Amino acid sequence: MVGDRPHFVGISSDLARRADTIDSELFMSHVPVPPEAPGILGLFAFRPETAGPLNALADALLRGPSSLSRGERELIAAFVSSRNHCEFCCGSHSAFAAHQLEGGYDVVDAALEAPEKAPVSERMRALLAVAAEVQRGGREVRAETVASARAAGADDVAIHDTVLIAAAFCMFNRYVDGLATTPAPGRPAYDEMAKLIVEHGYVGSATAMG
Repeated sequence: MVGDRPHFVGISSDLARRADTIDSELFMSHVPVPPEAPGILGLFAFRPETAGPLNALADALLRGPSSLSRGERELIAAFVSSRNHCEFCCGSHSAFAAHQLEGGYDVVDAALEAPEKAPVSERMRALLAVAAEVQRGGREVRAETVASARAAGADDVAIHDTVLIAAAFCMFNRYVDGLATTPAPGRPAYDEMAKLIVEHGYVGSATAMG
């Protein structure tokens, strides 16, 4: 503990130094979280009881068995977070996708900017269209959009996982932004997080970092 605030011990010294560059006057989370722990990491420190299940959900969604690669699933998470204007989730999952997709950030940035023109497979473009409709609202998903994804090669698991990832990240985004957490101070910080996630996963990283 630091004073009466929980202290997250899993943030590396380099990331903590980067976080120190954030103006403390701008750090106004609605609950007491350590300033060196950006985004959802601070919330995990504040409520470890919910951190475990949320990390387990992320691990199942983004790293468990699926017909979609881990990089593709992270791209869906980043895409939905971008549409929801969640800076922390977009930045972190963009990094996690970039570290697991051929083409790295060039592919990720293109997909977030204009998914219909991005250098990804036709199947991935079709699934991003499904994710965009989920982001707008569950009842916005059209049968023809799903049919287009099927025609592009998406199987039932890919369609299911796309919808669930998109829906879950609407929740994660609102959790992070609803409590006014602070984003990390730039892409290098997200890249550092990505190294842990790619190597250890979400549940494993929680152990490795803390």
